[in-house]
Amino acid sequence: MAITVMVVDDQEMVRAGFSALLDAQPDLQVVGQAGDGAQAVELAAELKPDVILMDVRMPVLDGLAATRRILADSTPGEPPRVVMLTTFDLDDYVYAALRAGASGFLLKHSTPDELAAAVRVVAAGDALLAPSVTRRLVEDFARAQPVVPITPVRLTPRETDVLRLVARGLSNRQIADELVLAEQTVKTHVSNILTKLDLRDRAQAVVYAYEAGVVTPGPRH
Repeated sequence: MAITVMVVDDQEMVRAGFSALLDAQPDLQVVGQAGDGAQAVELAAELKPDVILMDVRMPVLDGLAATRRILADSTPGEPPRVVMLTTFDLDDYVYAALRAGASGFLLKHSTPDELAAAVRVVAAGDALLAPSVTRRLVEDFARAQPVVPITPVRLTPRETDVLRLVARGLSNRQIADELVLAEQTVKTHVSNILTKLDLRDRAQAVVYAYEAGVVTPGPRH
């Protein structure tokens, strides 16, 4: 079955261009478009797309507020995956969106192949883009405006080790090599971490790791 997508952007040319590129893919189907966050909330409830490409800055209701509402109103266990569209990869709005439950972000000047791949990645339940990109975003935000620490949920020592490496941007294979574990064991640990912390994906795990003090921003290079 095709992955259903909704495109939300206040610029009609951007919406039309992204929709045409995605519809050209045999496994992707654009089921709706919205020009602002308020319209996106209404359409998401009606269409229930698998993935939503959401512009960050829009009139009426911005992408951050729209993401919060959509995820809060979604059927438990079946939330759409939200990908924030932004011009700047270190936009404070993007950090807030990750905290709100977005699965990642995509730069508007990404190539057609990157756009299609992003939709497939988040539809499969993975965080969009390398966790290292998310880590850089969180570190820059934490330096400029320190986050308020949250009370960490109890994890096993091994799960804490895995979370720390996820926050450093390592893949499951790299974590397995680092900790001398089987890759499947690492996948199990990551799954347990997400379940215990009630997180949707690795992007949120990176944010949690910094806010819980599991890792701290390193020196700027």
